[in-house]
Amino acid sequence: MKSIVFLILMLLSVSGFAQSDFDRSVDAENGSVVFKGQLTLEDLRKESSFEWLDGPTKYEPDSTAMKFLRKHLPDYKLVTFLGTWCDDSHTLFPKLVRIMDIASFSPSNHMVFGVDRSKTTKYVESQLYRIEFVPTIIVYKGFTEIGRIVETPEKSLEKDLVRIIQSHLDSGR
Repeated sequence: MKSIVFLILMLLSVSGFAQSDFDRSVDAENGSVVFKGQLTLEDLRKESSFEWLDGPTKYEPDSTAMKFLRKHLPDYKLVTFLGTWCDDSHTLFPKLVRIMDIASFSPSNHMVFGVDRSKTTKYVESQLYRIEFVPTIIVYKGFTEIGRIVETPEKSLEKDLVRIIQSHLDSGR
């Protein structure tokens, strides 16, 4: 089922992962700008109120984990759901951007969706991926989900990504 959902979303994307189709609004609770729908990192960087995106240049991930991710992460795809109004997303997403940059992970292998407080996207993606909390980072090998990090990493973002990928490699799939 997970493979079918991913395949459908891939087919719906006319130009692959690097596509935008989002609505912009203001959060009634805290006044933050809300992006709802499929985004690119460039879309997020264009929003002047997203100072929280400056985090990537300050984050220094674990060097051992990064050595592993430089070797293996480019073989996978990531799907991230975040809330531009959400403090957890403000903390975790910039770290993910930094990790992807250090690992030479192609933006074309990363799909990003913004959600509102009810965890819905512009279309049906949040339902298809069963999003309940943000941020949620889903790791795919081909069209198969092999793991996800939901809201807060168990150890650290990079170590959790290593755990997910290592588990996949150990399973021999």
